Amino acid sequence: MKNINLKYSLYLLVGISVLIFLIFVKFQNIESFDFIKGLKLIPKVVSIDLLLIAAFSSYLWRCKIFHSWLVPFPNLNGTWKGYIHTTWVDPVTNVRPAPIPAILTIKQSFFKISCVMRTAEMTSRSIIADFVLDKDNQVKKLSYTYDSNPIATVKERSPQHLGTMIFDIIEKSKRKFEGEYWTGRKTTGHIEMTFWKKVKLDQYPEELGPHPVSELHGDNNKTK
Repeated sequence: MKNINLKYSLYLLVGISVLIFLIFVKFQNIESFDFIKGLKLIPKVVSIDLLLIAAFSSYLWRCKIFHSWLVPFPNLNGTWKGYIHTTWVDPVTNVRPAPIPAILTIKQSFFKISCVMRTAEMTSRSIIADFVLDKDNQVKKLSYTYDSNPIATVKERSPQHLGTMIFDIIEKSKRKFEGEYWTGRKTTGHIEMTFWKKVKLDQYPEELGPHPVSELHGDNNKTK
């Protein structure tokens, strides 16, 4: 994952280091200040730099003031909700299911990102995830490969499988994702998600409704 704009980060680090050095110099006895004393200040400056870098990579990178020009990717932490529009045709009814309600939980740090999507029938977890960013070509995407594990009561018709998801990240008018997926079961579809809450939910909320296929087939779609 490309974590930071290298050019601007170097400018910022050098500027902060010089500022810290000058602050230390200000509290020195100017009349007795010499080159050797200046060298002795360098470890102190480096120590403060390291503390600032640690604070930035842990927390400060999330601040919007750093996004775009310094941090190339957005902060996506939280729970998103929306619908899966599958191209799969139900062999029982010979029609496509209605849109499937789903949530996407994203856990993101400065160095990595993981995605968990849940419906009333399954939980899929990212194996590898990363951003696809190209500012010159107006590309801002989230892509990940996942392992999908359906609940026991539907595994006969919906076995465990691998898949790949790629989302366009939209932030201007409303925070949302729009994207496509395809699976090892040779199914594809379109997914739309909007940001819901900062809390990362660890199970599918029943109030979002049942899976339309489970409802049609009369499966027990309660998740535990």
